[in-house]
Amino acid sequence: MKHIAVIGVGYVGLTTAACLAELGHHVTGVDMDEGKIVLLRRGDIPFSEPELPELVEQNVRAGRLNFTTSYQEAMQRADMAFICVGTPPTPSGHADMSQVEEAARQVALSATRSLIVVLKSTTPPGGNAERVADILARHLSPGINAPLVVNPEFLREGSAVYDTFHPDRAVIGAWDSAAAEAVAALYAPLRCPVLLTDPASAQLTKYASNAFLATKISFINEISRIAERVGANIHAIAQGMGFDERIGAEFLESGLGYGGSCFPKDVLALSAIAEQQGYYSQFLHAVTDINAGQRGLAVAKLGEVLGDLHGKAIGVLGLAFKSHTDDVRESPALSVISMLCQQGAVVRAYDPVATSTAQKVLPPHAALEYCADAYAAVRGCHAVLIATNWPEFRSLDWSRVHSSMAGNAVMDGRGLLSPDAMRGMGFEYLAFAN
Repeated sequence: MKHIAVIGVGYVGLTTAACLAELGHHVTGVDMDEGKIVLLRRGDIPFSEPELPELVEQNVRAGRLNFTTSYQEAMQRADMAFICVGTPPTPSGHADMSQVEEAARQVALSATRSLIVVLKSTTPPGGNAERVADILARHLSPGINAPLVVNPEFLREGSAVYDTFHPDRAVIGAWDSAAAEAVAALYAPLRCPVLLTDPASAQLTKYASNAFLATKISFINEISRIAERVGANIHAIAQGMGFDERIGAEFLESGLGYGGSCFPKDVLALSAIAEQQGYYSQFLHAVTDINAGQRGLAVAKLGEVLGDLHGKAIGVLGLAFKSHTDDVRESPALSVISMLCQQGAVVRAYDPVATSTAQKVLPPHAALEYCADAYAAVRGCHAVLIATNWPEFRSLDWSRVHSSMAGNAVMDGRGLLSPDAMRGMGFEYLAFAN
């Protein structure tokens, strides 16, 4: 069992720390946010993620997982240090490496023994791994070595704990083969395929994977626009495509498009990586443009049914970018709400867990009200928009919804409901090419 320091206990870092502790390692999470550390020491977590609160609490109680604001404390016995800090996009679309570089500097300055540094933060190829390795080398004390290993994460919000314990693969990029094998050994209990490669290939694998999944979403949304014009059913088309094992059914759901902290950022960053190397990727720009267009298309569909949106009440069900998380980063729901408010609509919004995070992001607006439950959000509305794929929205008493509304339009932005059933209850059912 290893002593492991995890630098940055946000979404990726905290999941990594808790799961490594559950596998029996002694893990210390480091973060400069004192409030967050106090919370975590109690076994609580600052965001919503299924199974993670229980995992953190039981490993804190067992003494395998602890948290600190001190690099020196975390690095005292560390065999490995995982860098899991953020790489947010800059205005140009490039990944901001400043947090990673500062974490590498602090790890090197605090190291008291040779160790392996594992770069789990999403970082672009093209010299960034080399720069991190150089920072480590320049700040380590004489006689201490710290080979760098790139080990990208492939976690899905809402199922991060499951994904950690049941990975499709582990991708490990390193110049030092012994260090790569040591990191690979961490995955041995999980019995997953392990790819040992160079750092640049490991980095690009992460970007390429997310860009491909984003592409599937934008592709089916592009097909939905064609399907609508020829009178075809996009759900039948997606099902027919999904039966083909070469294509697969996942990520072929037409709707409001992708959001969150990964797909938008990584597609943008991959475009920037290409342009930095003198190549303009029309394909990646098209993926982004199609995705952005879905939000406006949903608003336009509501406008077609309701006429002038000014003064119309719209119930928006869902604020998170996907179900089972309170993450609203790049959420399509927030984009749509902003568009509706700009056109004079009155918006009544509800989400099972993401209301407080949305309130921190969306500016206050006289026409925007946050509701305590879904039924309160739809009451008196001229139309309802399903913006997040929460299962509870599928199981609502829609006859009750119908009787409480001022209108009868439902824009199903996530394909949750049966068009025939909704129309049978008297709704004007709107979706993407149904």
